[in-house]
Amino acid sequence: MNLHPRTLLAAALAAAFTAGLQGQTLSSATQAKIDGQIREIATWAADPAIVEAVRAHNASVPTEQARLDQDKWRLLTVIDPIVRGFTKNPAGQALKARKTDLITEAFVSDAAGFKVAFLSKTTNWSHAGKPKHDVPMAGKTWQGPVEVDESSGQQQVQVAVPVLDGGKPIGSLVVGLSVTKLSP
Repeated sequence: MNLHPRTLLAAALAAAFTAGLQGQTLSSATQAKIDGQIREIATWAADPAIVEAVRAHNASVPTEQARLDQDKWRLLTVIDPIVRGFTKNPAGQALKARKTDLITEAFVSDAAGFKVAFLSKTTNWSHAGKPKHDVPMAGKTWQGPVEVDESSGQQQVQVAVPVLDGGKPIGSLVVGLSVTKLSP
């Protein structure tokens, strides 16, 4: 495969830009705002609509979703009934009700890392094996680096909290926070 030199240059510049963002340190004031958001997001994860949706998904993944893998997920459009179902279900509506201009994305996953609800279609079907899911499944909060998110295209910091049922982690809630909106 021969790539045009401009294509190679654009790819190199994009990689350097993204690497620079990921190495970006946050001011203490911005980190304090993120810490406050994490506390707020933990209340979202306790919303009965979210807890019940994760509990139900853990008990029985719908047949059309059980057949999904990453390749099949990528082929689904945002208007596919499966995808729309994640935004229209009660947990998706609970996320939508809490969205502000600070939020770039939000998604709930079950214990296996499969999607339960979201604000908009995620890049990945499952986040199992990634810290953003595995750390909350261990009962802890997680914060990622500054990044440009693939699905939203915005510079953000992702944070994740466990969805708890009786004090036990049963899923995760990941929320992207706009770095621009967080900055003083």
